[in-house]
Amino acid sequence: MDLLNTLVDKGLRRELPTREEALAVLATSDDDLLDVVAAAGKVRRHWFGRRVKLNYLVNLKSGLCPEDCSYCSQRLGSKADILKYTWLKPDEASEAAAAGLAGGAKRVCLVASGRGPTDRDVDRVSETIKAIKDQNEGVEVCACLGLLSDGQAERLREAGADAYNHNLNTSEGTYGDITTTHTYADRVETVQKAHAAGLSACSGLIAGMGETDEDLVDVVYSLRELDPDSVPVNFLIPFEGTPLAKEWNLTPQRCLRILAMVRFVCPDVEVRIAGGREVHLRTMQPLALHLANSIFLGDYLTSEGQAGKADLDMIADAGFEVEGADQVTLPEHRAGEAGGCGSHASVGCGSGADAGCGSGAEAGCGSHEGGGVCGTAAVATAGEARTDLVAVRRRGAGTDLAPNA
Repeated sequence: MDLLNTLVDKGLRRELPTREEALAVLATSDDDLLDVVAAAGKVRRHWFGRRVKLNYLVNLKSGLCPEDCSYCSQRLGSKADILKYTWLKPDEASEAAAAGLAGGAKRVCLVASGRGPTDRDVDRVSETIKAIKDQNEGVEVCACLGLLSDGQAERLREAGADAYNHNLNTSEGTYGDITTTHTYADRVETVQKAHAAGLSACSGLIAGMGETDEDLVDVVYSLRELDPDSVPVNFLIPFEGTPLAKEWNLTPQRCLRILAMVRFVCPDVEVRIAGGREVHLRTMQPLALHLANSIFLGDYLTSEGQAGKADLDMIADAGFEVEGADQVTLPEHRAGEAGGCGSHASVGCGSGADAGCGSGAEAGCGSHEGGGVCGTAAVATAGEARTDLVAVRRRGAGTDLAPNA
């Protein structure tokens, strides 16, 4: 297919595809899907080999958020039956992080619900970063605390944070349809503040909220312009008790096309499959590893994910390898210019959103009784709502039970 050959050539040269080419990827047929995956896989392997980076989420403060993001189970007015708790102590957060690091994660993403941190909150998170780094040499730490005020990104960097996550989520034109308590411009400004402070910027999107192909291309092109080091791609988990609970718009094939489009537009950045992979990709998850070079290990913020061992088995069975702590994630031209995990204009590494650190839609799937692979509970048909795959997190941070890692 001429389109795919053109996109591979552009990806290997880091050349931006045209909008028409990006839209054409999303419009390809299921008959052409494996060709699309193979083409995008060439770009992924060129820049990242067969390495898969593992990231681990720690939800420092769950629920009780004053923002009204429609996709979020922690939002103002949410009736989702999630865990609700205030700030974890530094030693509690460090203990939670240790489980993910023992499972092979090289980055810990510290997330807190809310509009944005107070200066006292930045102090709390700074103490937590120190506790985690004191006990785990070489670990990357990403903070995801919402909208930043002046000077806060610099303070997080001084405390040892390597990265800051804040997702754009959707196109500027439709942003007001999903959130009214802050603006798209607010989000862009926070990503820019992270960049300016020398933090590695991480910013991504949520697919499946009823957006058009044009919206998806718009947000990915906006991300390319912001030039983050990592782009988490979330697939909406329609949580009962949220305004988007009935938005079951995704199929595994649709998810793969979206990931391929992101890889072609952002060829040399860390593309992370974030919230919702177990729910929407299901048994097609291994194919997605040919497109993305990064995933979250274990559970998400408010929902359960695939069992950690199942993640590791999936990576090995698909012929990939877990990226080691001594390996640099980003290609040489992006890494090494700035201390930290690396990027261009003196920035570091990357990972979620107001309540997400890349998990965006609070997603997961529910390893159910302690954790089988998702998709085994029932036979799915295309487009069918798989509410059986959405399970509220009841273990790990904020509970007395061991985490899933």
